[in-house]
Amino acid sequence: MDVFLTGGSGSAGGAIIRRLITEGHTVHALARSTAAAQTVEAAGAVPVRGDLAEIATTPAWLDVLGRVDAVVHAAAFMEFWGPDQLFVDRNLRPTVALYRAAVAARVGRFVLISAASVSTGSNRADTVDEDSDPGRPNIAYSRVKLRTEQELLALPHGGTTLVILRPPFLWGSPSAHNLEGFVESVEAGRFSWIDGGRHLVDYCHFDNLAHAVTLAMTRGEHSLICYITDGDPRTARQFFTSLLATRGIDVSGAGSFPRAMAAPVATLMETAAKARRSTTPPPLTHWIVTFMGRDRVYDITRARTSLGYQPTISVDEGLRRMARS
Repeated sequence: MDVFLTGGSGSAGGAIIRRLITEGHTVHALARSTAAAQTVEAAGAVPVRGDLAEIATTPAWLDVLGRVDAVVHAAAFMEFWGPDQLFVDRNLRPTVALYRAAVAARVGRFVLISAASVSTGSNRADTVDEDSDPGRPNIAYSRVKLRTEQELLALPHGGTTLVILRPPFLWGSPSAHNLEGFVESVEAGRFSWIDGGRHLVDYCHFDNLAHAVTLAMTRGEHSLICYITDGDPRTARQFFTSLLATRGIDVSGAGSFPRAMAAPVATLMETAAKARRSTTPPPLTHWIVTFMGRDRVYDITRARTSLGYQPTISVDEGLRRMARS
């Protein structure tokens, strides 16, 4: 198949390119800079110079949609802080425009990489699946991701099959953006466990997400939504102690404080940060409290049955590869 990919220069996008190329597909990857073009080309893709921010002006690069069988939309502006409108402008509007263009071009498949955090917030269940009410997510990025899903599902789709994948915390690259946030927290002396790190967290290796993407290229009916994880949840202490150790960072002896204390402190810090219109998040936020201070597992039964998904790399093997790199 010929595939058009956004976000190809990122960690997830690179893994997706490599997997698609390995399976014999041709990948045309959007690249907004020379450096991004070089990155996707090194991974095996054909660079398509352009920027999603231009999409409202119907740029010339949209012509590629008339020559591909599928679109994989992995690009997203991701931050844990900021107003909803910022993510509407940077994520929702370009995604809706790209989907409309794909439908108009009669592209057979549109695979959207969403996020499991669409249900991180008011939904307090220990385990959730695609039939669970997501509730209200507690950060703007996730609220807009959920709204994006809903808007795409409500649009006419013609012959374009929309499949939505929801991975949680993505990992597997030493330079991944979200891992850097943890590293910076440790280096600044701000890292602490909540409730001793005893709560279950769930996550998805980049290679497992890439495998799910290749399956979604040919499997699943229109409007299918699937959580995608490694299928091996562990406590926050177990997982992040091992993950940060691959960067030579020891957090096994980090301090801890109870969730009952963390939640009100996060409220005070967030209120103060918003009052001074801070562009960076405070050291403790409700997202961190929810992620680290509450059990959360994502049921991947639907991905197994509808896509035939099985994780291709185990957590232990992923950690070994990171340590070697």
